[in-house]
Amino acid sequence: MEKSEFALGAKPLPAAGLLTEAPSLSALAEQEAVCTRCPLYKNATQVVPGEGPAQARVLLIGEQPGDQEDVSGRPFVGPSGKLLDIALERAGVDRDRCFVTNAVKHFKFEPRGKRRLHKKPDAGEIDACRWWLDRERALLSPGLVVALGATAIRGVLGRSEAVSRVRGEIIDLGDGAQFLATVHPSSLLRLRDESDKRQAWRGFLADLRKIARWIEKDARAN
Repeated sequence: MEKSEFALGAKPLPAAGLLTEAPSLSALAEQEAVCTRCPLYKNATQVVPGEGPAQARVLLIGEQPGDQEDVSGRPFVGPSGKLLDIALERAGVDRDRCFVTNAVKHFKFEPRGKRRLHKKPDAGEIDACRWWLDRERALLSPGLVVALGATAIRGVLGRSEAVSRVRGEIIDLGDGAQFLATVHPSSLLRLRDESDKRQAWRGFLADLRKIARWIEKDARAN
């Protein structure tokens, strides 16, 4: 994987320990908690590190924490996370055996009265946070990396790609891992037409079932 660049205008990392290699995922989470690689840390409640077993063979990567994730400090616990849980169960994938994280670790939002509305991270913010994503991958050594949405795709590949262009195809990343892209579950929640919802749900489940088949194949090989 290519090395990430600092976001334009971002403050440098604090000197204390952040440039050393974390020996474990818990140590990495402690480092993430004091990250200032991009300005998003200033308004977020806290960092939201990934969670899951250190031996996970599947790494699920979302885009960024939402409001509930920002408050709880845990990934995928809001509406998108609940929908993902349902979809994974229907597809035959055990979420508890996957490591779940986000491409961007702080919540980016726009205040609207008492509400905080999700705001899409820009390329500089994604690339700055890729530094952490690369280290999660190094510690986990997952066999399959799954990107949920365009932000996650850029976080993994280091370049922007339309979801439709890379969706549903398992490809080699060149470092021993394979890659699968699909939509972020929040895109399903935004749909209003019932026909569109059913079609999108079927497509999402079809993508997730490819994870289940990959897990079965990986188990047989190991």
